[in-house]
Amino acid sequence: MPPDLTHLALEVLSGAVVGFTLGLIGGGGSILAVPLMVYVVGVANPHVAIGTSALAVAVNALAGLAQHARAGTVKWRCAAIFDTCGVVGAFGGATLGKAMDGRRLLLCFALLMIVVGVLMVRGRRNQGCAGAACNRENVGRVMTYGLGTGALSGFFGIGGGFLIVPALIASTGMPILNAIGTSLVAVAAFGASTALSYMASGLIDWNLAVLFIVGGIAGSFGGMRAARALAGTTGALTVFFSGVIFCVATYMIWRSF
Repeated sequence: MPPDLTHLALEVLSGAVVGFTLGLIGGGGSILAVPLMVYVVGVANPHVAIGTSALAVAVNALAGLAQHARAGTVKWRCAAIFDTCGVVGAFGGATLGKAMDGRRLLLCFALLMIVVGVLMVRGRRNQGCAGAACNRENVGRVMTYGLGTGALSGFFGIGGGFLIVPALIASTGMPILNAIGTSLVAVAAFGASTALSYMASGLIDWNLAVLFIVGGIAGSFGGMRAARALAGTTGALTVFFSGVIFCVATYMIWRSF
């Protein structure tokens, strides 16, 4: 295969991996997209990789959201409250993130991933409450988690699903499959907010974004079907979610040093 076609194939396949992960665990889109763009596709500027991935992940999250919505796994009221606060945090976080050295940003990103992965493994036996919803008792907690998660998403240039899923579980007690479906609303919103900030600074590769989106939409269909299959096994989806985080974080830390 000619080098140009090989490169195009790598870009589309990388997007498919991102889309599959978003459909499967509602997160991991950017924790995979950023390193795939930097280490596989060969994007030299980490900030361009972050801005481009934010745009691609936002669009791919919408594709996954449509499938979860049809399956009835999205809690829309929780998503609206969480996202409104999160978008505010994402704009502030993106402004700070662009001012930080790109390589150091990737290392901090990897360390945060490990912390979240450990917390998810520790809570893998918690199946959640199927009837959980946002109400007067937990709305303050949902808003606080939304603001904090949005700030981290913007700072690290990520859709934030791997942070949003555990945040929704912690603030409402909902099952992981509902948290995954609901998180995609926030992933799209946070990713779009971050992408707009990077777009204003000229830090998006549009050709790469389109190829990632094409591959991602295709991958999201397979991810959604796998998520529904794993959700019936106690803790399996949570363990898989954590495993993805640990693997990517370890690789990123190794490359940083």
